[in-house]
Amino acid sequence: MRYLAKLSYRGAEFCGWQVQPDAPSVQQTLEQALSTLLRAPVSVTGAGRTDTGVNAIGYIAHFDAAGGLDTHQLCYKLNAILPRSVVIHEIVPTAPDFHARFDATRREYSYFLHRVKDPFVDAFSYLYTFPGVDFERMNEAAQTLLGEHDFRCFEKTGADSKTSLCTVTQAAWQRYTPTHLALTGREGGDDYWYFRISADRFLRNMVRAVVGTLLEVGRGKRSAADFASLVLPPDYEGTAPMRSLAGESVPGHALFLSGVDYSGK
Repeated sequence: MRYLAKLSYRGAEFCGWQVQPDAPSVQQTLEQALSTLLRAPVSVTGAGRTDTGVNAIGYIAHFDAAGGLDTHQLCYKLNAILPRSVVIHEIVPTAPDFHARFDATRREYSYFLHRVKDPFVDAFSYLYTFPGVDFERMNEAAQTLLGEHDFRCFEKTGADSKTSLCTVTQAAWQRYTPTHLALTGREGGDDYWYFRISADRFLRNMVRAVVGTLLEVGRGKRSAADFASLVLPPDYEGTAPMRSLAGESVPGHALFLSGVDYSGK
């Protein structure tokens, strides 16, 4: 029988979601815990890869096991033996042909950034104190991401994707107020921002490269037109590596996979 698991994890302790030969991964950690409790080897399939250090909220995975499991008890026991960096929210039976990766129709990432020193957000937000960053200019540039495009300029060199086409449905910077400020009646103002991007799929390292390149636009180091030139048409036929044309990738600790949808599935 197939089961769906909804979980969240802090990425700092892992090399990413996918199993790696000599480094801890979320997938391996979950498979070992399930195999221990179910007394049989269990293979877990996730909604997609996340890079080293990247976090996830509401991540979806599936696994096969004998029918009739007490999923409430299994969830409880998993949380008891998994590290504190991983939490299982729920486990439910699902359709036998459900696939956590291939059935996903939309994925959403959020990247957090703060402009002032703040020990209460530092673990999950990127401290970026460069003066005069223009977020309005970055949002104008981000609009060129919308629609179906070839995003190879933002893909990690050596990635094994069969296609670099993605359809982006949302891409924008927004202000937010951290909880610790809200508790004192203060607002975040221009000091706290997050970038939210949604698409049908993402390439390896794509979001971090997009954010890093947008920050170059915000600093005036790169024009919006130059950024737009990196978002290639879907019928682009070039084959040369192009990652070096975009900006540097931002750190992974401030990135969250914040949503996975299965509309119509």
